[in-house]
Amino acid sequence: MKELEELHLPDDIRYTDEHEWARITGDTVRIGVSDYAQDQLGDIVFVELPAIGDSFAKGNEFGTLESVKAVSELYMPMSGEVVAVNTALTDSPELINQKPYEAWIIEIKPSDRSEYEQLFAAAAYLDLLKG
Repeated sequence: MKELEELHLPDDIRYTDEHEWARITGDTVRIGVSDYAQDQLGDIVFVELPAIGDSFAKGNEFGTLESVKAVSELYMPMSGEVVAVNTALTDSPELINQKPYEAWIIEIKPSDRSEYEQLFAAAAYLDLLKG
């Protein structure tokens, strides 16, 4: 496992205390899991994706990641409607381990963009990880 100093935490995205990330991409927000999360899970072997058109409130479970170690729930960092899912993860879930910030899981149309500002910036997320 990586040391905290080895984690890649881009400054242009926000993080949750459940280790998801959110990145604004125009009118939509892409959501994935942090470098810390994928590192803790180990080799990811399956991703359960929601359907396009599904709507979730902030904090609701929207899918799961299965690794050789455990099954981990995925939680919405923001409320919104799913407008895209990364179907490449169906055949290649390991992409999350390889490039966690490129291997987004879902893309949503947020129902309340102000929720983005409530998420952790990279420095605050790192402080959270340090305990």
